[in-house]
Amino acid sequence: MSATLSDPASEKPEIHLSEADYDHIAALALRLESRNPALSALILDEIERARLWPNDRLPGDVVALGSEVEFFDDSNGTSRKVSLVLPHEADIEAGRVSVMTPVGAGLIGMAAGQEIDWPCPDGRPRKLRIIGVRQPAGGAGNLSDDSTSKPV
Repeated sequence: MSATLSDPASEKPEIHLSEADYDHIAALALRLESRNPALSALILDEIERARLWPNDRLPGDVVALGSEVEFFDDSNGTSRKVSLVLPHEADIEAGRVSVMTPVGAGLIGMAAGQEIDWPCPDGRPRKLRIIGVRQPAGGAGNLSDDSTSKPV
């Protein structure tokens, strides 16, 4: 059985974003466009299909900026636990992954238990499955300069 490729967005799981996360991510993706147009387009396409929530109403099991997320990546058969952050806060050794990376863009807006077909940076297909989500003390979608500089 093969999947149709005519409308990949219809095959993707529903995602959710706070209005603040949407604004941050859209601005960053637009700035990324001249350096990496393919990743910028992938991110913009992804956030455009999201259901938007007021900042204080985003469901707690949804991956937001500042969330700690455990996920399984079937391309390498491993699970990882990372915090999803803005680019200037990223530190892979400390477990902080930028939302402007292919993995970060695939995780944002997903809820615990969901999975998504998401390309590897080299274009190979893979599936990311959300195992669990933990929000920072301030809650999902509530970023401030001092609350996101530390892992949650």
